Amino acid sequence: MIVKLHDKEFRPYLSQLQLQTEIARLANEIKTEMQDRVPVFVVILNGAFMFASDFMKQYKSNCEIAFVRLSSYQGMETTHCVKQLVGLSTDVKNRDVVVLEDIVDTGNTLGEIYRIFEEKQVASLRIVTLFFKPEAYTKDYPIHHIGFSIPNRFIVGYGLDYDELGRNLPEIYQLNIQTMTNLVLFGKPGAGKGTQAVFLKEKYDLVHISTGDLFRNNIQNATPLGKLAQSYMDKGDLVPDEVTIKMLQEEIANNPDSKGFIFDGFPRTIPQAEALDAFLSSKSMKIDATLALDADDEILIKRLVERGKISGRTDDQDEEKIRNRFVEYNQKTAPLIAYYQKQGKLRSVNGIGSIEEITERLSAEIDKL
Repeated sequence: MIVKLHDKEFRPYLSQLQLQTEIARLANEIKTEMQDRVPVFVVILNGAFMFASDFMKQYKSNCEIAFVRLSSYQGMETTHCVKQLVGLSTDVKNRDVVVLEDIVDTGNTLGEIYRIFEEKQVASLRIVTLFFKPEAYTKDYPIHHIGFSIPNRFIVGYGLDYDELGRNLPEIYQLNIQTMTNLVLFGKPGAGKGTQAVFLKEKYDLVHISTGDLFRNNIQNATPLGKLAQSYMDKGDLVPDEVTIKMLQEEIANNPDSKGFIFDGFPRTIPQAEALDAFLSSKSMKIDATLALDADDEILIKRLVERGKISGRTDDQDEEKIRNRFVEYNQKTAPLIAYYQKQGKLRSVNGIGSIEEITERLSAEIDKL
């Protein structure tokens, strides 16, 4: 389940069972080290409150507990300035202190913890952290017990927050960073978009979204969007862009674990491209490249006429109608070339040759991304 906090989306990362198993291990390790001594557990607030609560339930021996509140984060970024907001009220001189920290990343907060306890003249000091980011750690302070070593990605839940939201989540969620490849495939009628989309879908494990297929599926299944689209078509009107966009949105939502999407037949106009960009941006996604199949008009017209003879499609047998489709393409779709060129995403690919040759050319462009 995706969780949205403010403007960010987070994916499930660690379950309650994983957390409780690791906390039980940490509690047992500390109990073994303390033997008959009675430690003072110092909990670093706010983030470690859930960790500390479950840790204390697992710690099967006498102990005391105290709290310190430190802060160094604002939003998703460290301020590099650690503030002690609530100081330690317990006398820990000559005591065995075990610090319970939720997460150690840069080590800035850990430095402040060591500074605090150097002044307290404790008998011993041990650091226990539930999470540790070795890639982000820049200090040399010892960390005695680590629950999970994790990548340098922002996490929330189980006490950790993003601008104070998410602390109450019972599991750990990780910032949803796009690792997918999203492509727009376009070209003139007869350029072979549909054929190539099928090959690329299989090769790169992508979801192929054809607006033609979307319309047919929604209309055949009498979905609310299909009925709406049919109502416009019955009147001889064009289906508004917002209806098509909603169909695309539903298809993307139905494939949350996709490695990416190939958009075939959409966008056809700059307003559609802008609408697609806006929607993908709202999902922390983007178009990575637009692959344009280039081919000479006369070659494509000949190709369509031959295809029409085999398929029986009348619109592919009438050369005049084919030329009119090319005029419409040039008027409405060709301006997308400039739109995607400006974004640095346009990749022109020679669309003349065998299916295999064209697939290789397209793959070479995708592999560069």
